[in-house]
Amino acid sequence: MGHVLEGILTLPPGLALALVFLLPALEASAFVGVVLPGEIGVILGGVLANQHKLALAAVLAAAILGAVLGDSIGYWVGKRYGEALLDKIPNRILKPAHVAKAKDAIGDLGGKAVFIGRFTAALRALVPGMAGMSRLHYGRFLAWNVLGGVLWATAFVVLGYLAGSQYQRLEHYANLIGLALLVAVVAFVVIRRRRGKQAAKSEAGRTA
Repeated sequence: MGHVLEGILTLPPGLALALVFLLPALEASAFVGVVLPGEIGVILGGVLANQHKLALAAVLAAAILGAVLGDSIGYWVGKRYGEALLDKIPNRILKPAHVAKAKDAIGDLGGKAVFIGRFTAALRALVPGMAGMSRLHYGRFLAWNVLGGVLWATAFVVLGYLAGSQYQRLEHYANLIGLALLVAVVAFVVIRRRRGKQAAKSEAGRTA
C-alpha cells in the first residue's frame, strides 16, 4: 500500500485531483470502501496541497463533491438493486457483520446514521445503500449526507495538509481519527444545546 500511496503523490496534478474525487465517490457508490477507504485519497490531496502541487480550495471541492455524490449514488443503487447486489459480493470482502451493523444503524437512527456512518470505515461504504434499501426519504438522507460529507472531507484534507510528509501516520490511524472527529462534533452539539437551554431558563427567570 505504501508504494501505491507514494505513486499517487507523483501523479500529474490533474490526475491526482481526479483521484481525490473518485476515491470517496466510489467508496459507497461501488462499495470500493470495503477494500480501500476513501479518506486515503482525501488525505493525500491535503498533502499535495501542502506541497503546492494542488490548490487547497480545489482539493476541498473535489473531496466534498466526491463524498456527497458517491453517497447519493450509493443510496439510489441500494434502492434499485438492494439485496441482489449485496449477495454478489463475497463474504471475504464484505463482512456480514458489517452489513448487519449498517442495517441496525439505519433502523435505530434513521437519517442520523448517514452522518455517523460517514466517520467509520466499516459503515461508510454500506450505510448509503442500506438507507436506499430501507426507503429512507431522500431529502432527509441528503441533508445528513451533505453535513457529514462536508465535515469529513474538510477535516481529512486539513489533516493531510498539516501532516505533510508525515501523512503515513494519519493513514494508519484514519478510522480512529474519524471516530475522534465524530465524538468532537457530537460533544460540540450537546454543549451548545445545554448552553441554549440554560440561557433560555435564565431569560425565563428574569422575565418571571
